[in-house]
Amino acid sequence: MNRVVGAIIALSVVGFVVFVMAKGFGTDPHAVPFLMAGKPAPAFTIKRLDREGEISLKDFAGKPVVINFWATWCGPCKYEQPVLDLASRQFKDVVFIGIVFEDTEANTRKYLQDTGTPYIHLYDPKSTVAVDYGVSGVPETYFINRQGIIVKKHIFPFNDPTEFAEQVREIL
Repeated sequence: MNRVVGAIIALSVVGFVVFVMAKGFGTDPHAVPFLMAGKPAPAFTIKRLDREGEISLKDFAGKPVVINFWATWCGPCKYEQPVLDLASRQFKDVVFIGIVFEDTEANTRKYLQDTGTPYIHLYDPKSTVAVDYGVSGVPETYFINRQGIIVKKHIFPFNDPTEFAEQVREIL
């Protein structure tokens, strides 16, 4: 009787492991449930880093927008920066915005001066915009269509300019 119970338990455990593994294969490991897809992008007004003043998301009403949350201490953010720079030059009808996450203004200004990145960068000192967007880490990129609706969120660094361009085309 003990052998039968032991065999049933062992088969149950093996069956459970097989089931869990089968459910996990074939899915994108970077895909996470995103409850804001299809909803209006949260409004914000925060400080510019490229010059004096503030910018509001509403300043770009009617235009597609790509928002990338990043930080100078983030290695993957630096890795994807050339891809974002290239796309911002390629897609003139799209507004590219970098929002600094959990970093200092001084570090960010120096990094931007050294790299010469061509698009708008904003400073979110208390991470209120990041919280509104549900940012869990960096880099995270949000694609917003002309109607101000979040179409997609990408939570991994882009390293392929072609893949990034395909994502941008979805909001055009």
